[in-house]
Amino acid sequence: MQSKPTFSIVTCTWNSAATLADTLASVQSQTCQDFEHIFVDGGSTDDTLDMIAAYMRDRPGNKRVLRDVGGGISRAMNQGIEAARGEYIAHLHSDDYYNGPDVLAVVKRAFEEGKDGAPVDWVFGNIQILKDGKMVPPYAMPPFSYRSFVAGRASIPHPAVFVRKSAFERVGMFDEKLKYAMDIDLWLRLGAVAKPVMIDQPLTVFRDHEGSVSSANRIKARQEEFNVRRRYMEKAPLSFGIYCLRYLKRMRGLQAEARSVAA
Repeated sequence: MQSKPTFSIVTCTWNSAATLADTLASVQSQTCQDFEHIFVDGGSTDDTLDMIAAYMRDRPGNKRVLRDVGGGISRAMNQGIEAARGEYIAHLHSDDYYNGPDVLAVVKRAFEEGKDGAPVDWVFGNIQILKDGKMVPPYAMPPFSYRSFVAGRASIPHPAVFVRKSAFERVGMFDEKLKYAMDIDLWLRLGAVAKPVMIDQPLTVFRDHEGSVSSANRIKARQEEFNVRRRYMEKAPLSFGIYCLRYLKRMRGLQAEARSVAA
């Protein structure tokens, strides 16, 4: 029986052949190789599954594929969590890739060092955005606090988040009813009981393109995010009020943009 790995990397795929090679190469290049790689496929009909099969054949090790997982991205991510055997879980989707070979080593060290001598349940870093073939400079990352996150001043980029598996047992997994803001919902639950360690460097490259859920249907995404944040408003009501002002400003901008495109 294989020993328990330090990391479980969950990669959700669906007709991902155009971008998957970068994802696979970035994982294989890691100096820390103490991981399992779990693929959750939604029924790909292109070369995705063939690429994964070749990857598993050429790079034998702790790798598995969950096939024909329907029900949306939240369910796919949850299936990966349930299958994971590692101590720390990361979701590295097939659009994204690690920003260098030392990412897992840096994150492992952050977990081992903890915070003020105490263990931590989650670690996150920044992301580098790849848009139209060009790298966008990373956004500044203000220090994390629960109130700043509720207010919308601090962000937590999902591709650069690593969570201790036992933390999911404490707060639950992704809400499978959500389509856009399932990660924000989880961070609001997790952040209320466990403060993360922030690594102020880009850990992951995120591709921003027309097919990205975060880029498409932006008005619906903002509306869902508002409803999610409203669930937890009693935990930091003043901060939620600040977020509401930011939400109204952003929605006016998105609606004006939509009207100009339609005109």
